Amino acid sequence: MEPVKKFKGIVATLERANVDTDQIIPKQFLKSIERTGFGPALFFDWRYRKDGSPDPAFELNDPLRAGASVLVAGNNFGCGSRREHAVWAVQQYGFKAVIAPWRGDAQKRIPGFADIFKNNSYGNGLLVIELSSDEVQWIFEAAKGRKLEATVDLAAQTVTVHGAQERVFKFDITPDVKEKLLNGLDAIGVTLSHEAEIAAFEAKHDVQIA
Repeated sequence: MEPVKKFKGIVATLERANVDTDQIIPKQFLKSIERTGFGPALFFDWRYRKDGSPDPAFELNDPLRAGASVLVAGNNFGCGSRREHAVWAVQQYGFKAVIAPWRGDAQKRIPGFADIFKNNSYGNGLLVIELSSDEVQWIFEAAKGRKLEATVDLAAQTVTVHGAQERVFKFDITPDVKEKLLNGLDAIGVTLSHEAEIAAFEAKHDVQIA
C-alpha cells in the first residue's frame, strides 16, 4: 500500500447524497478475480449512455474535471453493500481523496461516509475526509463553471482550496488511522512491523507451526 502524501489536484464534484456501492461499481463488474481494471467502470450507469459513449450530462465527464484526483460528494457516500471493489474503482479512476459532508448534530448525525466504505478506504490507502455541510457546499459553489484545484495534506489535516478566494479546511482523523496512511500500512503491514516482537514471543514460548 502506498503512503498517503501531500498532493495538489483537480477537484471533481458529485452533488448527490447516498451514493451507494452499486452505483460506484455495478455488480456486473465484480466477477473479476483481479484487483485491477475497475477505473473505467466507476459510476458506469451514470457515466455512459446505452451505446457506450460518455454521457456529457454526467458531472465527471465535464472537461473541467479531467484528471481529477479529489472527489467531493454528498453525505453517506459508499452506502449499500460491503464490496471492496468500490474503493478500488475510485482509486483506479485516479482519485486520491474523497470529501463528503456530515449532517445533523451530536444526537442525530448522518455521516459523510458509510462505515464499511470508510474502513475499506483506510485499508486500501484511500483518504476519506469529512467536512461540514456548509464547507462542502462552499466547495460545490466554488467549482461551478470553473476548474478548481485543492491541496490535500494529511500530516497537517488540511484541505486548501485554490481559487479566487482561497480557503483552508481542517479535518479530523483518528491518530492510529493517520499513522497507518502516512506510512502506507494496511493490516498486514502493521503486523509485519512487529515481526521482531512476534519472533521473540514465538521463540520464548516455543510455538510450533504445523
